[in-house]
Parts: sequence; structure tokens; C-alpha cells
Amino acid sequence: MLTRTDLRGRVPSTATLRATLPRAEMDVEHVLHRVRPVIEDIRDRGVDAVLDYTDKFDGVRPERVRVPAAEVNRALDELDPAVRAALEESIARARRVHADQQRTDSTTQVVPGGTVTERWVPVERVGLYAPGGLAVYPSSVVMNVVPAQTAGVESLVVCSPPQAEFGGLPHPTILAAAQLLGVEEVWAVGGAQAVALLAYGGRDTDDGELLPADMVTGPGNVYVTAAKRHLRSLIGIDSEAGPTEIAVLADGTADAVHVAADLISQAEHDTLAASVLVTTSPELADAVDAELERQVGRTKHVERIRTALTGQQSGCILVSDIDDGVRVVNAYAAEHLEIQTADADAVAARVRNAGAIFVGPHAPVSLGDYCAGSNHVLPTGGCARHSSGLSVQSFLRGIHVISYTEQALREVADQVVALADAEDLPAHGQAVTARF
Repeated sequence: MLTRTDLRGRVPSTATLRATLPRAEMDVEHVLHRVRPVIEDIRDRGVDAVLDYTDKFDGVRPERVRVPAAEVNRALDELDPAVRAALEESIARARRVHADQQRTDSTTQVVPGGTVTERWVPVERVGLYAPGGLAVYPSSVVMNVVPAQTAGVESLVVCSPPQAEFGGLPHPTILAAAQLLGVEEVWAVGGAQAVALLAYGGRDTDDGELLPADMVTGPGNVYVTAAKRHLRSLIGIDSEAGPTEIAVLADGTADAVHVAADLISQAEHDTLAASVLVTTSPELADAVDAELERQVGRTKHVERIRTALTGQQSGCILVSDIDDGVRVVNAYAAEHLEIQTADADAVAARVRNAGAIFVGPHAPVSLGDYCAGSNHVLPTGGCARHSSGLSVQSFLRGIHVISYTEQALREVADQVVALADAEDLPAHGQAVTARF
């Protein structure tokens, strides 16, 4: 089922690997021309435009954008107790991990009388996007809200597409998750129109104010991503998320049943999801192929999974040894990387590029999706080479506060003037000498 590439005896350069390894394609530029007029119309017409596009794209026209508090409360009251308990556990574990990510201010005395303090200040208002579409993602509400709250963000709004089957409200599990987290503001809006409304704000149909956000986070489809790209000069964004991906680095000690199940778990998201196996063992590769054929037919979303696994974004890479395997996974820079090898901890320590690393046979990616305590909003498309997943740090800004006495400034004045003159900016130096 997985297209096989044999790199045994040769491992191409990093540049060649980046160009040739399986990867999902998401052409954001291709849809920008379709998103731009939607954004401009919402900028000009506000909520009326939002509701028009919601009717067009989602097949439902909510009475208002902001979900009434009574509906959010009702969703939690009617939530399946088992799902509620699972969400509560997910929230508790995520809070525990993210609490240790908090930053503290630091002050450096550069010279007597001269200090620089780095002060960490949270973003004031954040819009958190929870997608709809093929699946429901209350877990994404948890993963976005917890780090923002831990960072100290004062104002949060969760956006999720309205559903015709729920009377123009977001899925009730999304609403229940928001209520469990203490989020008081939820908007029934999805897609590019959600990002645009978060950027510009507006007035709801009941004349209530919908305040613009300073930052938008959360995964979404290509239209959400295109809207983020178009509006990123006006709002901050977490990343341009692409289709989900998993890579598994495995040797002959790995269990083919586990590996196949994990590859399938990510292929279940959508037809563009990427599942990549990197292995030193042709026998394991054959066994995983056999397991995929056996397991896929028993899943709920057979066609979606089969399309993803047989697509150009998925495949099996054979390598000579674990050293070459580490080179390959570092070049690939997976959103999710599993290490299923002998001495998995030592192998994982050698990986530089991954959104999250899952070590050993008992740490599947789906654990991280829900209840590991880690964050599942992670960089895709190779961006793990330079970017991190969502964390408390994502919602904080470091501000340098500079304090110098007259004497401390006087002592460095000549150096400031010399550098200002070297850059042919003499007024910079004069701004110092004018004080003396």
C-alpha cells in the first residue's frame, strides 16, 4: 500500500532529501485569489458579509455570530459523561505541562547604573480556531486554550463553524469543551470568514460588539491558512498549518501491528494526510504493508485512509542503518515522529527536527493528540526545522526595558557617536551628546 523508496547504500544530500521525500502538497497561493475578496467584503460589510458567506459555504445562516451562553451551558450539561471525563483529564494534563513553560522577567545589570530587563507580556486578545468539516476537534480547543490561559491572555474567543444539524451552532462537543475551560465567548463562524472577522471585528446582529483579536491560532483547511497569510500583517498567527503527517523511524524490533495502526491513525484525518515509514528492515516493511491491508478494511473511514496511504505524500523509505534513518527523518522534519527502535531514547536524543517525538512502543501519536499533556498544534510541511509547536511562549512577547543613569550614558556616549557616524546617522549620536 505504501510506495517504497530504497535508499540502502546511499543517502542523498539534505537538499535532495527535502525535495524528494513524500510530502503533502497544499498550494496556498492558488486559493489566495478566492479568499481575498471574501476578506475584503467582510472588512467592508462586517457581520452581514460573514453570514452571507456562512450560508454559502456551510449551508446554514445562524441568527447571530456569538453563541448565547445558555447554549454553551446546555452543551456541557448534555455532554456524554465519558467524553466529559476524558476532556477533563486532557485539560488537567495539558495544564500541568504548560504550567512549567511559564516565563519570568529577568534583569541584567550591563554596567553600574545601566540595566536591561526582559519583561514577558501576554497578547491581549486571541482568537482560537477549532475546525469542523470531516471531524470534530474538541481536543483542538483544549490545545489552544490551555497555553493561552497559562500565558495570561485576558480575552479569548473560540471560533468554530456552525453546523446545520445543530441549528447553526458549532458542534456541541466544541461548546462543551469551551465551557469546561472557562471560555465565555464562542463564535459560530468558520473558514476564511472566521479569520477575517477576528482580524476586523464587527457588530453582531443583536448589536453586540465583536472585538477584533491581536492573534489567531489553531489549525484549519487551506482557506483558513490562506486567510492567515493574507492578514498576518494585521494579526499575529501561530503558523500556516498544512495537512497532518506522521513519520515512524523503526527497526526490526518494532511491532508491525503497532506501526500500521499508527500510520492509519493519522491517515484518518483527511485524504492529504501523510504517513511515512523509515526503516532499516525490509521484513518490517513487508509486515507493515500486510498489516495495512488487513487493518484499513476494518476502519470506519476506509476510502479516506486508503487514499491518504496510497497518495504521493505517503511512503516507506528503506535505509541501511539507524544513522541514515536519523538523517532522513531530520531532513523530513515531521509534525509527529515516532521512534520504534532498540534503545529508542538514545535514538530520539539525536533527532533535531520534529514537531513532537514519541518514544518507544507505548507512546503513539494519538496519545499526544489527546492525553499526553503535550500540545498537538505542531508545525507541518517541514517547518519543524525552524518552528515549534504551540506553547505558552506562543502567546507571550518579550519586551526589553532599558534604564540608564546619566553617568552610565555618559560613559558610553563616545561609542554611540562612533557607531552612529560609521553608519552615517549623525543625528543618532547627537541625540546622546545633546544630553551633555
